[in-house]
Amino acid sequence: MLVELLKEGPVNWSGSIRPPLVNQEVYPKTERGQIPLRVGVGGSPESVVRAARLNANLALAIIGGDPARFYPYAKLYHEQMEHFGNEVRQISIHSPGHVAKTDEQAIEELWPSYQSSFGRIGKERGWGPMTKDHYLNEVYNGSLYVGSAETVAKKIAYALQSVGANRFDLKYSTGPMPHSKLMSSIELLGTEVVPMVKQILAESLASK
Repeated sequence: MLVELLKEGPVNWSGSIRPPLVNQEVYPKTERGQIPLRVGVGGSPESVVRAARLNANLALAIIGGDPARFYPYAKLYHEQMEHFGNEVRQISIHSPGHVAKTDEQAIEELWPSYQSSFGRIGKERGWGPMTKDHYLNEVYNGSLYVGSAETVAKKIAYALQSVGANRFDLKYSTGPMPHSKLMSSIELLGTEVVPMVKQILAESLASK
């Protein structure tokens, strides 16, 4: 039903748990005429196949390790979109991070909030305690996009290229971080990181 509703046309749908919809209009309408649908995938090939079957965009939730290890999911998405007779849509990466004036500042600002957030989640899921060594390993080698604008831009560009993605969503709020630091991170992301990423990708494309 969601897929049909997002098309913004008159909807005719029947299921097993609610009354049917007959020529139901959806309001308000959008300028594009259709709301994009993204299916989030955290490591399940079945979810990739589902995204392709629904002709939806693919959103890869990458919260740990080298993002390049998710390339097989992007490849599977391409294969399955072709199998279902669909044109490949957007492949995006969704990962946590924080931007500050310097690498050191960003690392120290995020650490208390990151430790608090993942410590709470870890208790619920039976994980071990979050250590700073693990945190730093994700910052330097994994999927935490933490640092100055230049550092984060280079890391985002690498992730997009290694996976074959064309969109990046930075989860900028992790744990109880002060509002002023979140706003500063958002500003740096928009005014400095994004232009740098576009430049890196353009230069890489021109050199091929």
